[in-house]
Amino acid sequence: MATLNRPGEPDGHVCGIDTALEVIGGKWKVLILWALHEQPHRRFGELRRLVPGVTEKVLASHLRELEADGIVRRVSYDETPPRVEYSLTEDGVRLNDALDPLAAWGRERAASAPPAA
Repeated sequence: MATLNRPGEPDGHVCGIDTALEVIGGKWKVLILWALHEQPHRRFGELRRLVPGVTEKVLASHLRELEADGIVRRVSYDETPPRVEYSLTEDGVRLNDALDPLAAWGRERAASAPPAA
């Protein structure tokens, strides 16, 4: 079987798309990123409302994964009641910028799709 690696790329990586998909894989992560893109600082409850259908467990899990990947920053404030805010890191902003063309493609496709039967 032929490899899709390009010269200079580490073994097992295919043009970077596989690495990107490891970070944003699944339905919810991209929607979480988009919600954080629209407003720089969001609390957990805000994100829960902005990503309809996501469960608290999945949202918390994805936020932890995005934080571990360096895409999302979590800041906990020493207040009563406790306050935690999430925002995009520089890499998160760059990732969202990279997703803009994909979002435009999706909007165009949705607008040109024939009506459901």
